[in-house]
Amino acid sequence: MPDDRDPQMPDPLPGQPGGPLERIELTSPEFDDGDVLPARFAHDRENVSPPLEWGDVPPGAQELALLCQDPDAPSGLFTHWVLASIDPTITAIDEGEVPPGAVAGTNDFGELGWGGPQPPRGHGPHRYVFTLFAASEHLDLEPGASADDLLDALDGVELAQGSLLGRYER
Repeated sequence: MPDDRDPQMPDPLPGQPGGPLERIELTSPEFDDGDVLPARFAHDRENVSPPLEWGDVPPGAQELALLCQDPDAPSGLFTHWVLASIDPTITAIDEGEVPPGAVAGTNDFGELGWGGPQPPRGHGPHRYVFTLFAASEHLDLEPGASADDLLDALDGVELAQGSLLGRYER
């Protein structure tokens, strides 16, 4: 495939339109990437959000945002958590906590904040993808914002992202 880039123009920098995104390292002290989520995080159990930790947020970040979605839901992509306006100097969220100043969006249960895993019984393991985004501008999302609102707001201002995968079945 031919390269259409102008040889006189420098390659885009990470986080710039057309440039590669920087990577944020996203982890949890409760489960490793690809492991089973502890049952207490489930919607029909304690329904508390898992603790998350991260690093490598780019210096130009003005805001962080978090999304957790299940791509294996029978109805299609199911949103479990939308959280925006996270201060970029914060490096962790404790179990069941929301950082000061953060804005909770609406999950697909129709609730504000975290809505834990609740796959249909016998449906097999579902994947829960936690994605942390760094934005170069404030996203100005209101409480109750949807996953689509978050993704639309990130368009053109996303600097970096990191993801963590948990599994759960009933």
